[in-house]
Amino acid sequence: MNGKLYVVATPIGNMADITLRALDALKSADIIFAESPRHSERLLSNYKIEKKTYSYNDYNAHKMIFRALDWIKSGVSIALITDAGTPTIQDPGYRLVKALREESIDVVAVPGASALIAALSVSGLPTDKFIFLGFLPKGPIKKENILKKFDLDATIILYESPNRLMKTLAAVKNALGGDRFIAVMREITKIYEEYISGSVDDVISKLEVKDSIKGEFVILIKKSDV
Repeated sequence: MNGKLYVVATPIGNMADITLRALDALKSADIIFAESPRHSERLLSNYKIEKKTYSYNDYNAHKMIFRALDWIKSGVSIALITDAGTPTIQDPGYRLVKALREESIDVVAVPGASALIAALSVSGLPTDKFIFLGFLPKGPIKKENILKKFDLDATIILYESPNRLMKTLAAVKNALGGDRFIAVMREITKIYEEYISGSVDDVISKLEVKDSIKGEFVILIKKSDV
């Protein structure tokens, strides 16, 4: 009999944000695929989970998909985790899921933490319709073109790193205007969690006076009132 792939969500910061079902899946799987095994070691060690863990990332996905197919067809079950949050969201895990689905192999969702949903839930912005664009490309013109293209009747959600945050906010201003309301969430569920909101101009001004910008960010952009 074939094994299964369990797509297991893990905490995005606070170690306690893991479900009982996720722990059961990690304990019952034969092996674990992790984006960064060294990064995931703390989580697994904390919950006394001792499993053979293999790296699965953008660089080795092609090779590991073939290995996963062989293992699962021989009856081995695999738990897929990412560094934080839900695998396959802005993550190479979707390629593994696609390959297994094409072979009619069971893929089981073990839901849990997701930065984009957590940020949206406390943003105060409309949640009935939203567009997730992940990380925008590096070039300012490309950023602005994508923002204009998806400036629809929905909240826009972006991910951003600290070193690119200000450039992305500048692109939001150029594409959508400095008076557009946005919310910026930093380090969700972690000790230094922070919420900054207001017009794009206001948020940029608040960030410019900081000594440094650290952490991982979720940017939420209110839909156009026009």
